[in-house]
Amino acid sequence: MSDDYRSDERGQGQGRGGRYFFTRPKTCAFCTDKNLVINYKHVDILRRYVTEDGRIRPRRQTGACAKHQRALAGAIKQARHIALLPFSSDLDEGRS
Repeated sequence: MSDDYRSDERGQGQGRGGRYFFTRPKTCAFCTDKNLVINYKHVDILRRYVTEDGRIRPRRQTGACAKHQRALAGAIKQARHIALLPFSSDLDEGRS
């Protein structure tokens, strides 16, 4: 396979309808950095794992391993219960 078949000067593939998409493997931030601790009090860390509308992001988006994803979910639920994190976004309040 030649290089001109795979991409033209703008990086788009010919005949395949678009750019090539390579996914990089996501690594668990908590496994790589042992100093990071999952705690319900660390709201700034937990906000990265919650969507804008307040839902917990899945593992395929966060890259967390199963063990740490379960710990994250528990910490997020605990922070919600103590009102450090919202259960949902404020966008629903304007609707009637």
